[in-house]
This record gives sequence, C-alpha cells and structure tokens, in this order.
Amino acid sequence: MPTVVLIRHGRSTANAEGVLAGRTEGVELDPTGETQAAGVAERVAGVEFAAVVSSPMLRCRRTAEVICPGRPVQTEERLTECDYGTWSGTTLKALAEEPLWETVQRTPSRARFPDGESLTEMSTRAVAAIRDWDARVDQEHGSDAVWLAVSHGDVIKAILADAFGMHLDLFQRIVVDPASVSIIRYTANGP
Repeated sequence: MPTVVLIRHGRSTANAEGVLAGRTEGVELDPTGETQAAGVAERVAGVEFAAVVSSPMLRCRRTAEVICPGRPVQTEERLTECDYGTWSGTTLKALAEEPLWETVQRTPSRARFPDGESLTEMSTRAVAAIRDWDARVDQEHGSDAVWLAVSHGDVIKAILADAFGMHLDLFQRIVVDPASVSIIRYTANGP
C-alpha cells in the first residue's frame, strides 16, 4: 500500500492569538506559518507525491501550495477541521473554564461540541478519508506511491491514534505541532 505523509498546517493567525479557529473562514497562515510550511517543503524536497490532498480550509490549502508549488491541490471535505460549533472563535483560555473542556481532555470519545460535531464523528470521517484516498492512490499509482495530506491537529491526532491502534480517549497524548510531519504506511497486516 502507498505511504501517506500527513502535514499539519503551519501556524495560523488564530494559533498565534490563542483562538480555537475551528471552521472559521479566512484564517490564514501568519508569517511564522509561512516559514514553517517552507521548512516542510525543504524536508520533503525530492519526494514525488502521487497526490496532494488538503482540508478545504485556507490555512491547509496554503500550506499544501507552499510545500508543492505548482501542483494541483485536491480538497477533501472529510479532512476539514472538527466542527467545534459555538466554541469556534473563542480563546483557549476561556474554553479551559468550560465544563466540557475536561471531557475533551480526558475522555474525548464522549465529547460533542455545542452546535457542532463529536470527536468520534470527526475521527470516523477523517480515518475513512485517509483510507479511501490511500486505496485510490494505490489503484492509480501503485503500492510504492507516496502522497501528501494536509489537515488539522485534532484530525491528524485522530488518524494517528487509529493507526497506532489507540482508543480515541488516548489521542490527547499525541502531539501534532503546526507544520509537523507524520507518516503512515497501511499494509495488509495493519498500519
């Protein structure tokens, strides 16, 4: 099976301000995020990506464009940020005071965001997207192909937890910094 290179978008304006952006439109990379994306481009220089796939959010698309200039970026709705509902646009400091915050940190599989989705729903759609794209890349480009997917911290943590065989309640143990690189190769015997 192919190898997927998962990249979290570079630092965004919301990250820099300590705000949970969620699906807020127009959140861009800040200058540090642009530099981080350029650094990832240097790290993966020479890798021929069979496909470049991104969350539809601007900060992810821009990261993909910096990493693979001139390449078409295919957007995948299922890799979009978690729908944090009414939490979107709120500072992390304020959210840490919410009773739901402890659930999100300790037992995320039980967390549903007000007027948003659950972390379990987010995980299910993201893992399905990665596995579907992996099978597509395998069919179109062969089992030695390498492809790129740019998404968001919680989304990538959920995908990695699945690959590690970890319960979603343990996914907060995984650290996925802005512009981090994670690699998964799915095989017949598991990731």
